[in-house]
This record gives sequence, C-alpha cells and structure tokens, in this order.
Amino acid sequence: MLKGRSAVITGGVRGIGFGIAVEFAKQGADLLLCYRSNDEAAEKAAKELAQYGTKVLTAKGDVCDEAFAESAVKQAAEEFGQVDILVNNAGITNDKLILRMSKDDFTKVIDTNLVGAFNFTKYAAVHMSRKKSGRIINLSSVSGVRGNAGQANYSASKAGIIGLTLSNAKELGRRNITVNAIAPGFIDTEMTMALSEKQREAALGQISMGRYGSVQDVAKLAAFLASDDASYITGQVIGVDGGIIM
Repeated sequence: MLKGRSAVITGGVRGIGFGIAVEFAKQGADLLLCYRSNDEAAEKAAKELAQYGTKVLTAKGDVCDEAFAESAVKQAAEEFGQVDILVNNAGITNDKLILRMSKDDFTKVIDTNLVGAFNFTKYAAVHMSRKKSGRIINLSSVSGVRGNAGQANYSASKAGIIGLTLSNAKELGRRNITVNAIAPGFIDTEMTMALSEKQREAALGQISMGRYGSVQDVAKLAAFLASDDASYITGQVIGVDGGIIM
C-alpha cells in the first residue's frame, strides 16, 4: 500500500501514466500529474482520480524545460510535505527511417523522453536525499533494449533511460533511494493504437503470449516498485512484454 506517500508522474493524464496514477490512487497515494498541453484530459483525469479520496494536483508544462521540472517537484513537496515517488513516464514518438530522419526529428524525441527524465530526477532526488528515502521509476521500452527499425530516435532515448537508471541507482542507493526501469512491450494505448493494422498484426506475431499487454500490467509493477516490498530492488530493468523480447 502507498497510503501516506506522494508521487509525481510525468505524462500522467493519459495512457500508461494515467494507469499508474489510478493504481497509486487506489493504494492511497497523493498525486501530482504533469502534462504538456491537453487541459481537457488533465481535468478529466483529476476528476476520476478524486473518487479514491487522495489529493490530486496537475501541473502543465514541458518536461524538456528544467525550470518546469523544478517548479513541479517543488509544488508537490510544498502541497504534500514530501516527494516519495517519481515516475518518469512522459514520452513521444516520431518514427522515420534513419535516411529520412532530420536532426530535429531525433533531438525532439531525445529531449522529451530522456532529458525530461533527467530534469525531474535531478530535482526529485534533492528532496528524497534530504529524508533518505525515495522511489524513482523510469519508463523505458523493449525498443530501448533491442532496437527497432524506424525508431532510431525513440530506441536511443529509451536505451538512454536504461543508462540513466543504472547510473542513478548507483549514485543514490546509499541515500535509500531505489531507481528502476520498466520496459513495456506492446501495450494497448493511444500510441500503439496509432499503428497500422499490418504493424499491429506483425507485432502480435512476435509476442509469445499471443496478446497485447494492458496498462494495468504496467501499473501493477510500478505500484510494487514504489512499495516497501521492493525496498531492496534497485538498478533493474524489468520487461512487461509478454515474451516479445525473446
């Protein structure tokens, strides 16, 4: 259970981020959900989460902006009294073959997916270090583990998340802060639904369990990693992929 804990979740109003927020709220955590632009989705998410009886705040901004990361973490610390959990979930795709990918196509994905995680980790770790306790959970991907054609930018960003996770786990362990990564495979979200039917069928053929994953599959693992039961687990990259990595 996460009662009495507070969590900052980037990209927290839709998809996997919102699924994690729901699971955390069910377990009693107060939440600050960060989002970039969709005010309607943010309002809807906050309203839905309020039914669980925990405090729910939203913060609008771009995770690439270091000042936004600093202010969002500060807001959570002031409103909740502490920052116990950080979930770096915000991410975008911009798939193109490398021969057609511009530098801007590449850097935009890196900035959101990887630099954004760095920004929030930097400021959350300050608060966690003061109380010598914390959980940082980073969303990587199977694409970051094995690569994927047409996703040089996305795969690089998610591989970078793994490096960030391992380095920070080594740095922050003595402060009783665990840092782990989750590497989802094909999860039913808006992002994967945007794929063509041919792409979805091809992916399904690679999954040994013969089905796509659900947001809840990822959320349950995130809640476990955020709990006291995972206090001796750090520096791990855990796949939630139905066996596609094999």
